[in-house]
Amino acid sequence: MTATPGLGTPQLASPELLRSVFRRHAAGVAVITAQGDRPVGFTATSLNSAAAEPPLVSFGVGTSSSSWPVLAEATHVGVHILGEHQRELAATFARSGADRFAPPTAWRTGPEGVPVLDGVLAWLVCRVIARVPAGDHRLMIAQVVVGDPAGSGRPLLYHQGRFNALRD
Repeated sequence: MTATPGLGTPQLASPELLRSVFRRHAAGVAVITAQGDRPVGFTATSLNSAAAEPPLVSFGVGTSSSSWPVLAEATHVGVHILGEHQRELAATFARSGADRFAPPTAWRTGPEGVPVLDGVLAWLVCRVIARVPAGDHRLMIAQVVVGDPAGSGRPLLYHQGRFNALRD
């Protein structure tokens, strides 16, 4: 809720207000993957480290997303931290209707059958432990099972509606 200037009466904020504010918030870029009858994935800027003990992550996924039917049933997901060299990969996984796993996307079947993307800064395979309704999304919470933090490079960021690199 937000207070209307001069009135002091709280009212519900518009979705556009939320989008406008979060365009000013720089966020890391990740790709979330899962395996169903086919591999699915999407670009996420909502990834968070939710807890250290046990190691938990969270992210949001729209229920109208083409990935949602698989994610709604998946027991495990892949979480991939993208580097600044992967703007096109981020765009591919953000594009509606794209064949996200076709070349030039390089990937392999990883632990628990989860699609793991090649060339990322870091990746995790996580066991889904909760799907919490949150408006037109679900907040997914997953426990880290295995991963690799050994990629090299600098992170890809999302700010003002564009993929960006860190500035020195």
